[in-house]
Amino acid sequence: MNEKTTVDNAIKRGKWLINYPARTILFTSIFIAIYLQIQNIITGWLIIPIVYILPFLLAFLYWCITITKWRIWAFTNVRNVHELKKRAIQERLIGLDNSFYQKAEIKSSGDKKKWDSLLLKFEKEDIFQDNIFIPKQTIIFYSKSKNSIQMLLGISSIILGGYLILNSRSLPLGILLILGGLYLTYKEFREVINTTPQIILDEKGIETIKTKFHNWESIKNEEVICEGFGKNRHYYLIYEYPGGREYLQIDSYTTNMKALNKLLILYRGRSKQKNNFIQQTVKLSNDIYN
Repeated sequence: MNEKTTVDNAIKRGKWLINYPARTILFTSIFIAIYLQIQNIITGWLIIPIVYILPFLLAFLYWCITITKWRIWAFTNVRNVHELKKRAIQERLIGLDNSFYQKAEIKSSGDKKKWDSLLLKFEKEDIFQDNIFIPKQTIIFYSKSKNSIQMLLGISSIILGGYLILNSRSLPLGILLILGGLYLTYKEFREVINTTPQIILDEKGIETIKTKFHNWESIKNEEVICEGFGKNRHYYLIYEYPGGREYLQIDSYTTNMKALNKLLILYRGRSKQKNNFIQQTVKLSNDIYN
């Protein structure tokens, strides 16, 4: 097989082929439907199915058709299929196995045969690819730029609330804005002056502000996930360790979901590579002396 495409390039192509066009179809359809409603071209009982349902159905139908084409192309051309699958799920390109989204994918008989043949690739382990530009240890802190922007929003909320109160525009709203602004400003200021490492990663293992150090051999299922939508979307570092589970929100840190997921793969890979080297050295030494 011609496996010359990287996981990053496959994910990027998937977003341009699937996610971005699907969103364009959705919002364009909504805009057209609302315009037709304003012009009284759509009236009565037709408003709900055409304005509020049809745009989502069109976008979802596009996704159902194109996701299959991308899936077959990507898993044909990428060597590390385990990493690709994990990244595609994390970045919401494909659904989990046996999920509604996976079952909704539209596949022809030919597509099914191609996909079944590609499943054999999952019997092989991914090939570890190191990155010499990533240091031996990565320390992640609160992001001063992110915190400063949020702090400015808090200060702006205080100013706007004061304006509404002083000009007798809206006392309840003014008080609410001031209280919310004070809380946000205080919270972000504490994070701005916080210089404590929040996450420490290296080839030995991982440590966070909430959880003590655990080596890679003792943890599993480590990844960064996204929960929620729109303004309520948040990102969390999760992993399981003996007797517990990490669940750390990373929104305000000097990293993001894509970057941190790459680091998790890289440092675990370095650990495994080092352990394999040690085992091979010990075995070679035993063979020589025996």
